[in-house]
Amino acid sequence: MLKTARYLGAFGSTGLLLGGMVSGAAMGHYAPTGGQWLGEWMDATLLLLIVLLLVGVRFGSLLKALRHLRFLGAAMLANFVLIPAIGFLIASLFLGAHPLLMVGLAIYFMSPCTDWFLGFTRLADGNVALGTALIPINMLVQLLLYPVFVFLFTRNVVEVDSSLIGSALLQWFVLPLAVALAARHALRLMVGIERFGHLLAWADRCTPLVLALLVAQIFADNIGVILEHGRVFIWLLLAAFTFFVTTFLLGEVASRLARLPYPEHALLTITTAARNAPLMLAVTMVALPDQPLIYAAIVIGMLLEFPHLALLRHLLLRSRRASNSAAPVSRAMT
Repeated sequence: MLKTARYLGAFGSTGLLLGGMVSGAAMGHYAPTGGQWLGEWMDATLLLLIVLLLVGVRFGSLLKALRHLRFLGAAMLANFVLIPAIGFLIASLFLGAHPLLMVGLAIYFMSPCTDWFLGFTRLADGNVALGTALIPINMLVQLLLYPVFVFLFTRNVVEVDSSLIGSALLQWFVLPLAVALAARHALRLMVGIERFGHLLAWADRCTPLVLALLVAQIFADNIGVILEHGRVFIWLLLAAFTFFVTTFLLGEVASRLARLPYPEHALLTITTAARNAPLMLAVTMVALPDQPLIYAAIVIGMLLEFPHLALLRHLLLRSRRASNSAAPVSRAMT
C-alpha cells in the first residue's frame, strides 16, 4: 500500500495533467462547439482553483522559519534570485525563437511550490515542520515579485500594463487571501480543529482535479493555436529537463556551502526543484489574458516535475544511507 501511495503521489498528478490535455484537445478538435462551451466556464474554474490554493495557506508557523536563518537565507537566495535567472536563461536558450512559449516557461520556472513539495519532503525524511513555515513566505514573496519578473520576461513579447497586473493581483489574490484567512479562522471555531483538518485535506485532494479541469478547458478552447506550435513542445520538455538537472546541482552546492544537516538539505533540494505551476497558471491567466501559448508552456513544464521529484527523493535517501554507512567506517579507522 505504501509503495502504491508513493507511486500515485509521484505520477498520479502527471496522469491527471496528461488526461486533461488529451481530453481537452480531443474535444476542441472533434467537437469545437463543445470545446468553446467548456472554455466559457474557465473563469469559474479559475476562481475555484484560487480558493483551493489560498485556503490552505498557514501563517501560524512563520516563527519557525525565523529560527533557521541560515536555511532561510539559502532558500530565498536560490528560489527568488538564482533560479529565476537560471530559468530565464534556459528558456531563452531553448525557445528564443518562440517568445510566447519562452515567456510561459520562464514564468513556470520562477516561483517555488507552496503545496505538494511538502509531501515529497516528508517522503524524503526532510524537515517538514520547517517546510510548513516556508509555504506562506514563498507564496507572499512570489506574488509580490510576480509583476517585476513578468515585466523583465515579457519585454518586447506581449504588452504588459504593470498597473493592471497590480490591480489584478489585488482583486484575484490579495483580497481572496484575506477572505480565506478569515474563513479559516471562522470555520475552525465553528466545526472544531479535527473537522477543519478534514476539510483542508479534502481541499488538497480536490486541487489536482480542478487543475486538470482547467487544463482541459485551456486546450479545448485553444487547440488550434496550440497545435500550430506542437513541434516546439519537445524543445520545451528538453528545457524543463535541463532546468531540473541544474536546480538539483544548485541545491547540492547550496546545502554544502551552508553546511545544512540532512533534513534541511532534503527540504532545500525539494523546494528548489518543485515549481508553483497551479498558482502561476492562475495568476498569469488573470494578468496576461488571451495568451494560450503562455498557459500551455506552464502546463507542459509540469509534466516532468512529478517524476523528477520522485527521483530526487530516491537520490536523497540513497545519499543519506551512504553517508550513514560511511560514518562508522571512518570512526573505526580513527
